[in-house]
Amino acid sequence: MKNAFLLALLYLSFGSLLHAQKSCCTPAGNDLAILATNENFKTDHKAPKPFSLEDERGKGISFKTADGKMGSAYYIPARSESNKVLLVFHEWWGLNDYIKNEAEKWFDKLGGIHVLAIDLYDGQIASDAGQAGKLMGNLNEEHARAVINGIMDYVGRDKEIYTLGWCMGGTWSFEAALLAGKQAKACVMYYGFPKKDASKIKKMQSDVLYIHGTRDPYITAQAVEDFGSGVRASGHKFELHSYDAVHAFANPSNPDFDKQNAGDAEAKTLAFLLKSMK
Repeated sequence: MKNAFLLALLYLSFGSLLHAQKSCCTPAGNDLAILATNENFKTDHKAPKPFSLEDERGKGISFKTADGKMGSAYYIPARSESNKVLLVFHEWWGLNDYIKNEAEKWFDKLGGIHVLAIDLYDGQIASDAGQAGKLMGNLNEEHARAVINGIMDYVGRDKEIYTLGWCMGGTWSFEAALLAGKQAKACVMYYGFPKKDASKIKKMQSDVLYIHGTRDPYITAQAVEDFGSGVRASGHKFELHSYDAVHAFANPSNPDFDKQNAGDAEAKTLAFLLKSMK
């Protein structure tokens, strides 16, 4: 009987581990580290197509963080005085030229506010899924928060903060909005992994726009809806737009880039951000 009990316990534990490997509707932190080892997730993220950003309009900056280290970002300053700042968060590939290009694109679309693409990998960039998995899996959550707080100290605690990110960056877009507190004015999450801790979600101080691909095998519609209910419980709006698309469908570096749906999502994101900035 004792041996049978132990075997049952081992079976349940192993089953839980397999479930954790397959279930990807998770917040930032150790759960993302588990996801980084998921072979299906790696396979579904094809290596970025080659791209080099020429004539960069931004500049690389560095700043001190509260953990005694340094943070870095790609900064495109506003053409004139502005109290609005968009923080852009990269996917698991890192702060590559695609993300810098996205930062420049949103700088143009939003009328020249300050735009900073945050580097959560301290200068490291992945060229294949294996490298990306290691970088995301080894990401120190506390250091990432220190980097985000450091950038907000850099731009000033009197600024309005808007956040935007994709995949892993979508998750950190929400984390950054939480850290910004009352400074946060809008948060955009492209298929970021929904946070499940209701006590933390209730601390949200801004509206949230969520972009979801219905053929995303890692983020279910129910997980997104539960997350949205939590945001609404905080007293803020949760705007959801779903597309018949796969995970990472809006990433132009993705060989399976869905131009049509990405264009529509971009238009809705622009409308959401402009409305929030009025």
